[in-house]
Amino acid sequence: MISTGEDPREHEDRWVPNLRGLSVVRIHIDFRLTLALDAGWEVVLEGPTRLSSGSVHADPGVLLTPESQDVAAALPLFGATVLSLVAFKTGGLRMVFDDGTHLTCPSDPSFEAWQLEGPRGWRFVSPPGGDLAVWPGSGEASQ
Repeated sequence: MISTGEDPREHEDRWVPNLRGLSVVRIHIDFRLTLALDAGWEVVLEGPTRLSSGSVHADPGVLLTPESQDVAAALPLFGATVLSLVAFKTGGLRMVFDDGTHLTCPSDPSFEAWQLEGPRGWRFVSPPGGDLAVWPGSGEASQ
């Protein structure tokens, strides 16, 4: 099922943007790793990010470090379809793809770990120290 374009939903401990069915249409690498999805969403990873298959307990996966451009293991995500994306209010990010790949990026004590930007002005940022900053589509900031 492709995303309906509805606004992200807030829960007690997380935000869930409805990105199910969107595909990775572009991967950009500089000092960050950017996964551009169709429908105008971008996931920008700036901190160490774990990429694994299946259960994290069964497969510890590989650690991507965008700052040093050590992100080659993420290239097979091109064309992958998002099953879910969760932005935790503690600053962590979790994505699951249709091929069983899991991408997790924890908050960072000193730097922004990741950002998620979408259409109509939606923006999620994991600021230093473990929190989640959210700018709703209306442009009003909240945390």
